[in-house]
Amino acid sequence: MTASPNVYLTGFGAYLPGEPLDADQIAQRLGAGARGAGLRSRVLAANGIRTRHYALDEQGAVTMLNEELAAAAVQEALKDRDLPLDAVSMLAAGTTQGDLLVPGFGSMVHGRLGGPPMEVLSAGGVCASSMTALAAAARAVRLGEHPAAVVVGSELVSRSLRQSRYEGDRSTFDAEFLRWTLSDGAGAVVLEPNPRPDGLSLRLDWTHLVSYAGERPVCMSAGGEPVAGQTWLDGPDVATAEQAGLIRLRQDVKALPALFRLGLREYMGLVRAGRFTPDGIDHVLCHYSAEHFRGEIFGLLREADLMIDEERWFTNLHTRGNTGAASIFVMLEEAWRTGRFTPGDRILLIVPESGRYSLAFAQLTCVAADDPASPVGGGEVARVAVHGDAATPPAAQLTGALPGARSASVGGTPSPLVAQDGDGELVRWTVLELARVWDDFERQVRSTALVRRIDTGTATLDDYRRLLVHLRQQVVEGGRWISRAASNFSVEMFALRSAAIKHAAEEHRDYQLLERDYCAVGGTIEQIQGARKNIGSEALSAYVFHQASQPDPVDLLGAMFVIEGLGAGLVLGWARALREQLGLREDQVSFLSYHGDADDAHFAELAHLLREALPDRAAAARVVRTAEVVARLYAMQLAEVDA
Repeated sequence: MTASPNVYLTGFGAYLPGEPLDADQIAQRLGAGARGAGLRSRVLAANGIRTRHYALDEQGAVTMLNEELAAAAVQEALKDRDLPLDAVSMLAAGTTQGDLLVPGFGSMVHGRLGGPPMEVLSAGGVCASSMTALAAAARAVRLGEHPAAVVVGSELVSRSLRQSRYEGDRSTFDAEFLRWTLSDGAGAVVLEPNPRPDGLSLRLDWTHLVSYAGERPVCMSAGGEPVAGQTWLDGPDVATAEQAGLIRLRQDVKALPALFRLGLREYMGLVRAGRFTPDGIDHVLCHYSAEHFRGEIFGLLREADLMIDEERWFTNLHTRGNTGAASIFVMLEEAWRTGRFTPGDRILLIVPESGRYSLAFAQLTCVAADDPASPVGGGEVARVAVHGDAATPPAAQLTGALPGARSASVGGTPSPLVAQDGDGELVRWTVLELARVWDDFERQVRSTALVRRIDTGTATLDDYRRLLVHLRQQVVEGGRWISRAASNFSVEMFALRSAAIKHAAEEHRDYQLLERDYCAVGGTIEQIQGARKNIGSEALSAYVFHQASQPDPVDLLGAMFVIEGLGAGLVLGWARALREQLGLREDQVSFLSYHGDADDAHFAELAHLLREALPDRAAAARVVRTAEVVARLYAMQLAEVDA
């Protein structure tokens, strides 16, 4: 076979075991202790699932294997395409938990199906594992290695959710959330290098998969803690691990908003790269675990001016439940079977996975049998890509992973630094470039050892004290360099001079608040006042004072973007995390809490100045460059806390 420019989804299948079960019936199948009734009611109300399917009988006994669910879905997809199993030479399977520990799930599904020898891929993970399988199979077909492949996502989680697994320990929301949200089912698709000759197909235009596990802690897990000696395999026997609750699936529900913000970042990056435009998408199929989260996702997209009209979104969560890795294919099969797609329609698939923060996207285009063999990703979508001065991108492309984007999950205040209808090319370019700077800066900050400990819940009281010590010098000098900048603005930049004077007056005593927090957590005033600046602080201070000493230092708007953005985007989260981890009072984290709230207002003023005070493209470029330098030096300052 030869390589193909395209790959097509030509057959669709789904299998959902048993009859649809309502809330009372699922409680009967799983068993429901009276102690957890309140949590169960809360979860069912939040997730919006009316019916779902379990491979359990009325007594809660397991009726099928996960591999059987997957095989049934594969057979349905092949039947839909009217292909025999012998025509397939690759099987890619994704699931959260197979029936056996060994061998791989894909091999077990192949064994259940029978058929000739073939390439088999078992994709591990959680909800995005089926998208990983899809991407791998698509590349193999496109390379000409297989004339046809089949991809399946399947879950049989109900057997792990029965009441017998939850005895002997008080119910927690993290465990009960998954218990009353997850469902059984399987979905499958057939891939070929050409469209089906007897009807419509879905051309796979591109896939985009990314993991943030290098930056983020575990969010959804089973099997204990990722620490030697604390996993389910480390004890004397499996029974001990189960008695300790290590086998239960758990979800850190409080951490889910961070996944949605990461999803917004990747979504924005795809728009910025020209992969798609929101108004060019006809259908969105997005996997989310609960109806409650749909509102949060929509809020973030609307806040960033990236929303795709709500009527274009399709879900069957309410009637099929959350089938994990199978969900995206179960949705796709129903949308296909019910005639939702017509030639030319573009379909966006989105699968956020909370296991350790992974995201998967794909775009499909509905085509007829005579679809021309055009280059993948070409045509209309590719022409919206913007790089530097090449073009002025649409307003919706100039938003995203900016500091204010976190506010939808913690307070609802929209980010002010987004492109608006009245903005000219200069402001639009600046906003886009600052979004890029912020994305890089947040990644640098989160990779520092101290911030990783805060994010993973392992920070100590000594960590917090050292953070305050190392922040103090920058805070002490912040009002000084802002005042120096104000004195160097000419009358032509009166607005910037006035804003700088006002800002310096508001912040020149903030270091006293920081010192009080330090003393409140066991430090002394002599210790914090006598500490010397670290290398990063020295470099940051020297740079901003030098810039502030130049005539009309408009580029310091870039420095303010980074520093105020840190407060608006990250610091309030640190305050909350440290309070929870260390049992601190509000008056012991007052500096971080104050800046987490106050910097939202400062950031709004900054956005106004960026729109009103940038005289030309050269000045805008200096703003962006200063933001890049300050971001790098600020991250160095945080890294040096552990030096």
